[in-house]
Amino acid sequence: MEVSLMGNSQANVIKTGLPYRDSRVCCSNKNKIDDKVLFVNRVSFLGQNRSANLRKAQLRFCTKASVQSQPLPSDRDSGPLSSARPKSLDAVRLFVGLPLDTVSDANTVNHAKAIAAGLKALKLLGVEGVELPVWWGVAEKEAMGKYNWSGYLAVAEMVEKIGLKLHVSLCFHALKQPKIPLPDWVSRIGESQSSIFYTDQSGQQFKGCLSLAVDDLPVLDGKTPIQVYQEFCESFKSSFKPFMGTTITGISMGLGPDGELRYPSHHRLAKSSKIPGVGEFQCCDRNMLNLLQQHAEANGNPLWGLRGPHDAPCYDESPNSNSFFKDNGGSWESPYGDFFLSWYSSQLISHGNCLLSLASSTFGETGVSIYGKIPLIHSWYKTRSHPSELTAGFYNTAKRDGYAAVAEMFAKNSCKMILPGMDLSDEHQPRESFSSPESLLAQIRTACKKHGVEVSGQNSSVTGAPGGFEQMKKNLFGENVVDLFTYQRMGAYFFSPEHFPSFTKFVRNLNQLELHGDDLPVEEEVTESVHTNANTNIQVQAA
Repeated sequence: MEVSLMGNSQANVIKTGLPYRDSRVCCSNKNKIDDKVLFVNRVSFLGQNRSANLRKAQLRFCTKASVQSQPLPSDRDSGPLSSARPKSLDAVRLFVGLPLDTVSDANTVNHAKAIAAGLKALKLLGVEGVELPVWWGVAEKEAMGKYNWSGYLAVAEMVEKIGLKLHVSLCFHALKQPKIPLPDWVSRIGESQSSIFYTDQSGQQFKGCLSLAVDDLPVLDGKTPIQVYQEFCESFKSSFKPFMGTTITGISMGLGPDGELRYPSHHRLAKSSKIPGVGEFQCCDRNMLNLLQQHAEANGNPLWGLRGPHDAPCYDESPNSNSFFKDNGGSWESPYGDFFLSWYSSQLISHGNCLLSLASSTFGETGVSIYGKIPLIHSWYKTRSHPSELTAGFYNTAKRDGYAAVAEMFAKNSCKMILPGMDLSDEHQPRESFSSPESLLAQIRTACKKHGVEVSGQNSSVTGAPGGFEQMKKNLFGENVVDLFTYQRMGAYFFSPEHFPSFTKFVRNLNQLELHGDDLPVEEEVTESVHTNANTNIQVQAA
């Protein structure tokens, strides 16, 4: 396979050497295409919110191939098309995330032709499948119990038709960019019952998801959030029954902000700061305070339940700006500190246990694997108190392992754990942040190995960390066993000439690590060309 990247004045050709026997495709003479040529249609990604650095980018993806009339010699024993898969990807199941707004709030597929073309490109590369975010605010938008799955079903049919697998992420949170709100009816309830949302020590609320303190309270028109989530999952299972266990092979259960098991402790951090602050505890809504008060009274210290730590820093502040997180003599090491942090983290683990148990019981007999995602909060990891992890709900310090209980909870529910940030390395972190993503990742993996929890990986963002592709390869091989790796995420930048060649090389390298002789491409040529001009859209051509 050849991938051509066309600039204004030159073309660079990358021979990927990717095995793709599934395609049953070989090219005739470049200048002579017979009547079996797969012709192309122009389609485009037209995002409503385009990144400034992509405004001048345009991608043209062109596939030209003629269908081979006779099977390849090695294919006669390989089984049907749908089951063939490059052996080189057996060790690492590679998925690519679809755009966050793949399905619009009107339940239509955004950029349907472009996504179809992108799916075909991924199939040619040897990628196993794609990840699809399924939003609570889209599928159950208008009223409780009124579901509309039409857009998501259309995507599932597209994926199945092209022969890829599908990993579904059930998202019970909102998103700012692109704007994907909570269901309209939930937002209306929140206007009159603001205590359903997380609140910090200054009274500011986070309305991107419901507070875990209301999990079992009938705050949603007489039903608890857990009941509503369960009915959502049951409806999804029923509607997608034809795809379950075949096209749909995995389901991630949303556990909090951005789908992760954590408190929204960093949602107000200054974007301009290179050194992130420690975040803030999110325990000041009425329902969280009620739980804290009950716990304090049960432990014989009712005054400890009045509020969270009074000496903790604010969002953008460093650990030493107040006394709670100081390495030496900080309140986190006091009896009160241990009391509060134990309670705060236990509430998060109980919340995760409840949701993963719900997912396991709902989808347990469908043939799909269940996943949950936890964050990689690596700032200030090299301090003794690990303040950013503490405010996010992980009681992990220099003298306490905060991830053993989390891994044990995942194991209890037979769920797999998704870890993001596998493209991050210590050497590219600001020294002043005392950060160590590699050490934190190793610690969590050790806890998972101890409790028999399979790990899946993700990168931090498609824009890429310095040295990200090399770091991902390091994290995917050797002793680092990964169930699957999901690369985030398809869109304008993903297919741009600044990115797509690097991703193609990454996939090629994964293949070459375990390339088998009978997987080598035979008489196959695929040309993909990327052009840049002053246009504002990304254009994709595909068969």
